[in-house]
Amino acid sequence: QVQLVESGGGLVQAGGSLRLSCAASGGTFSRYHMGWFRQAPGKEREFVAAISWRLGSTYYTDSMKGRFTISRDNAKNLVYLQMNSLKPEDTAVYYCAAGGSWPLKSVDYWGIGTLVTVSS
Repeated sequence: QVQLVESGGGLVQAGGSLRLSCAASGGTFSRYHMGWFRQAPGKEREFVAAISWRLGSTYYTDSMKGRFTISRDNAKNLVYLQMNSLKPEDTAVYYCAAGGSWPLKSVDYWGIGTLVTVSS
């Protein structure tokens, strides 16, 4: 059983940056693909980015390419999401996810989420 805990959310002005972190425990972190999803108010949860467990390959939703960067530190059981040039439409609860499929077409474990609010 893997537990995921996100941190780093908060309020930021449009154009600003935030870095989200996800700490994993309870399992073999390095064997899971990791990723981030988000859910805006009134909308369905959507995929943001994923990073593979072995080679560190990355995959992004087109609208986030160039603004968001996912990375991981297998030695510390951490995964990050660096978010730059934030827009009000990036406001959402961001969830960390872990799974065995690439690029996280199915998720085995979810975090509880961290809220990101981007003001205009």
